[in-house]
Amino acid sequence: MTMVPSQSFEVSAPDASGVEFGRSADGMAVARVADRVFAMVPARDGQYFLASAWRVSRPLAELTRDDFYSHHGSVEGEAAFRSRMIEQAGHSRELSLLSRQTVPLTCGTPWGPSQGATVYADGIVSHKTAGHGGFNLSDVRNAKVHSMLRTDGGWYEEDAAWAIVALTFPDLFTTYERKCADKTIRDGWPYAWETIFGRSLAPGESYEKDAQAFAREHAGDWIVTAALRSDHHPGMTEVIATIGGRRGEYAHERRFLVPSDEYAVGRFGFVIDETRHAAYEGASSYAAWRGRAA
Repeated sequence: MTMVPSQSFEVSAPDASGVEFGRSADGMAVARVADRVFAMVPARDGQYFLASAWRVSRPLAELTRDDFYSHHGSVEGEAAFRSRMIEQAGHSRELSLLSRQTVPLTCGTPWGPSQGATVYADGIVSHKTAGHGGFNLSDVRNAKVHSMLRTDGGWYEEDAAWAIVALTFPDLFTTYERKCADKTIRDGWPYAWETIFGRSLAPGESYEKDAQAFAREHAGDWIVTAALRSDHHPGMTEVIATIGGRRGEYAHERRFLVPSDEYAVGRFGFVIDETRHAAYEGASSYAAWRGRAA
């Protein structure tokens, strides 16, 4: 589908920020930062996500959606995209000043044989494997990790635990990496973060703390665990819910009908309002419920 270019997004040559902004052949906002190109790709319901590709030398105006293959999460709009690219340029500049070295290194890791290693500093090595990866810290380096975050073996996987390494050795990471690490620790290890920094996290500052607060508040409520548009009641969504959103064979399930234009999952789940959402015992759109009593 061809998109109409936004009039607010200007095409430009690289400036002091180090970013070249442009518009792709199919109308996407795109940018070039060092040896990577980025695009703000349309998703469902008017949303966008950030995609990238490496070593694409063609002019930005010739690029299309098919040129981009890496996914970097959602982006709110072109202003956010521009800010993210300027931040990325700063990240690239800082990376060039760090002393990371890629070296051949044969060793085992918790995720399989290492297929490549990057030395951040003496005793701090990042490994890549066929399926995963992460950091390994020497005993001396690992002893510097806060006790609430330290692992016994000095291994820190790349999805989340890498942030523990960045928090402990911030001078070895870029400003952008430190920002991401801080959010990762707040979301995944909020009580360790509070202990280290000496303050409580407010609502909205930690996914894990917010999830716990939601669970406490709605421990006695019906929370949706599955939903689909009803084949029997146009404009309605048939949902399955359990108390507190519990799952498993011992969780008691009930069905409800919710207006489709009202149903939105939310951050931690959709809570049934029994004064408005009717319990439903009729014909089901779920194969597993057909022919069984409600």
